[in-house]
Amino acid sequence: MNKRWSLDELYLGFDDPKFSKDIEDYKKEIENFCTWSKENLNSTESAKEKLETFINKSNEIAYYSMIGTYCRLLTAVDSENHTAQKYSETYQSISTGLVVPETALINFIKGIDNLDELIEGSAVLKEHKFYLEEAKEHAKYVLSEKEESAISKMRNTGSGAWRTLHNQLTSLLVVDLDGKKTTLPMVRNMSQDSDPAVRKAAYEAEVAALKTIEVSSAACLNSIKGEVITEYKLRGYDSPLDMTLKNSRMESTTLEAMLEAIQEYLPELRKYYLQKAKNLGYNAPLKYYDICAPVGEISMSMSYEKAAEYIVSKFTGFAPELGNFAKHAFENRWLDVEPRAGKSGGAFCSGVPQLKQSRIMSNFLEGSFDSMLTLAHELGHGYHGHCLKDESYLNKNYPMPIAETASTFCETLVCESALKELAGEPLSKIAILENSLLGATQVIVDIFTRYTFETWLFENRVNGSLSAKELNNLMIDAHKKVYGEGLDETTIHPYMWIVKGHYYGASRNFYNFPYAYGHLFSLGLYSKYLEEGEAFTAKYKKLLNATGSNNLRDVALMADIDVNDINFWRSSLELIKKDVEEYISLSKQLFS
Repeated sequence: MNKRWSLDELYLGFDDPKFSKDIEDYKKEIENFCTWSKENLNSTESAKEKLETFINKSNEIAYYSMIGTYCRLLTAVDSENHTAQKYSETYQSISTGLVVPETALINFIKGIDNLDELIEGSAVLKEHKFYLEEAKEHAKYVLSEKEESAISKMRNTGSGAWRTLHNQLTSLLVVDLDGKKTTLPMVRNMSQDSDPAVRKAAYEAEVAALKTIEVSSAACLNSIKGEVITEYKLRGYDSPLDMTLKNSRMESTTLEAMLEAIQEYLPELRKYYLQKAKNLGYNAPLKYYDICAPVGEISMSMSYEKAAEYIVSKFTGFAPELGNFAKHAFENRWLDVEPRAGKSGGAFCSGVPQLKQSRIMSNFLEGSFDSMLTLAHELGHGYHGHCLKDESYLNKNYPMPIAETASTFCETLVCESALKELAGEPLSKIAILENSLLGATQVIVDIFTRYTFETWLFENRVNGSLSAKELNNLMIDAHKKVYGEGLDETTIHPYMWIVKGHYYGASRNFYNFPYAYGHLFSLGLYSKYLEEGEAFTAKYKKLLNATGSNNLRDVALMADIDVNDINFWRSSLELIKKDVEEYISLSKQLFS
């Protein structure tokens, strides 16, 4: 099975005539759209027809986003592809022209008093009702056309350039491990090695290597966050978090309820870390480099081919459509899973809505059950896009928190199936529980740590740039606060602010709590599935299909869930607490 993806369905290369034509057509389409907007959106006469034209043109122009997708996919697996970087900058430069019609629309909508009436009188507008109402709500934060255009253009040489530099620094970083040269993704994979000496050596080598790029990385982070602070103040938001919540279609009461529940359960989750330390042979808080250490031994060894087969089987058990989607993705080379020099670390899924396809990148570790779960997770993202494939482009865009729902749900399907199959094998069962709890605590405890760090980072960055040492101290303090007695504070990784690429996206601030939201919301959905059986699958697909044109609370209410109620979050955390209790009980049987 091929471990590298095919991008030929997008373009055959930069010398493909189709690519050149699309670049030129994109320029013309945006120029024409700008001209039309200036000529037509300066008065509310014939407002309904003008809104219909705007929406149709926006959906048509969205086709050309495939240019940017192609460039991003190429640089993700080859950070030295300078041609892709050049065309990515070209695409971004052209795209800044969209600011003109988008800003014109906002100002146009401001002047419409009977928007609801217009929407009800048009099939096109009714289909895009949420988009239009959201545009009217966001109007209060939109600047003048000149200001919006300037900000958009300056991002290319500002935060966008700093993000590119950070990606190059980390993807090209050479790590010296016992005299051998390796890459950051490969050395980070060693955190899952069964040999404690290997884990510790890899951790120490990683920290030493990251120290060599701390000054450059701090410059990147300070510049990006400084730009964000300037922008949120200009727009009139209360804070970067306020800006993120509004863009996430999420009420502050929802986030507050979730975080309060998480804080209540931190003592319960720390018990898992303390027990894991005992399982690894020492009666002390868990060492940082042992967080991902394996416990127990899963009898199934997951090669890439076997992982693909297993995922398809379990997805099919939930819904044949989901299984067929995954099978098609594997067979048609939608995935790039081979770790190699120059390739970005981690994993992601990128939709290609023009083709009704996705592309998935990961760094698969042969034999790793966790790597299989990562594939299931990313395929869940792809399935989410599949559920939206027939929606218009403007109705495909869903906010960050709900983005982790389908992915986590698919990961849970696979994990729970394996747990049932291996229930009679104690070492396998505890290994599955270990993987499940590791994943849960990473997106709850570790994510809360990242959220805390980013909160402090913005609070301090307002007063000026932070040195690498100051950033290290913030990261260490955030770990101490959240992990508490569960983690050996002398081993805390000080450079996680370099490793986590989400900090470097100017338009994706606080891209941490959405993971906690997605995981806990998915647990609530999974519980509904266990209660309702097959009847739930249609409801689930309908819910995913609605994510591009509803706020988070309304989406959740489709499954009879109130995300503003702290008791919902407590009920999901209670499920994790039960897994911790079972893990501790089984550990005492096996390791005492």
